[in-house]
Amino acid sequence: MSKLAGKVAVVTGASKGIGAGIAKALAAEGAAVVVNYASSKAGADAVVDTITSAGGKAVAAQGDVSKEAEAKAVVDTALKEFGRLDILVNNSGVYEFSPIESATEEQYRKMFDINVLGTLLTTKAAVPHLNEGASVINISSAVTSVLMPDSAVYTGTKGAVDAITGVLANELGPRKIRVNAINPGVVETEGTQSAGFIGSEFETGIVAQTPLGRTGTPDDIGSIAVFLASNDSGWLTGEKLTASGGLR
Repeated sequence: MSKLAGKVAVVTGASKGIGAGIAKALAAEGAAVVVNYASSKAGADAVVDTITSAGGKAVAAQGDVSKEAEAKAVVDTALKEFGRLDILVNNSGVYEFSPIESATEEQYRKMFDINVLGTLLTTKAAVPHLNEGASVINISSAVTSVLMPDSAVYTGTKGAVDAITGVLANELGPRKIRVNAINPGVVETEGTQSAGFIGSEFETGIVAQTPLGRTGTPDDIGSIAVFLASNDSGWLTGEKLTASGGLR
């Protein structure tokens, strides 16, 4: 039997990249998936089409998770369409890298609003509906251990996500809700390609420092999300799984 048969998942920021990879992986294991997007309806619809064409269940749901009403509406879509909620993946995120001298209030608020406030608001909306045995998976980043130059604001947001993960694991554990984080390294996505990371000297340098000798893929992260969403990880909560090919 599929590991997630009968389960319902919400994946935020799932129209492309890591979020899309996670949504497809969860669906392949039997979960019905709400594919959230902020602006790319075409991307979300394409993910839904891929899932449903393979015999899975999925719907797209627009919503800016940094706004409380919209985060709640995304969660409500799962309840309306599938009648329950078992898995929440807080994947929505943005990143910008710059020296501290170039940091701006606008940059700070944009990243903290989506990466941190969005995680809090979506979890707040989901928790009243999560069943015993539910799994919350926060997508953090390996930057919290690698501590890259020119990433002070972004790394600050992901450090907050790591801390929130631990707090909520303690807070929700008595309700048998598990909360864990995945901390990916560099992953080849539409975003890292458009940012110029893929094929650059930066990527070459990172790969040279990575014991497994390559850049990650959305499928790499999707399989870890399946593990954390399933009973295979039933004795794990409050963990940060650094998925970086060994880069520390």
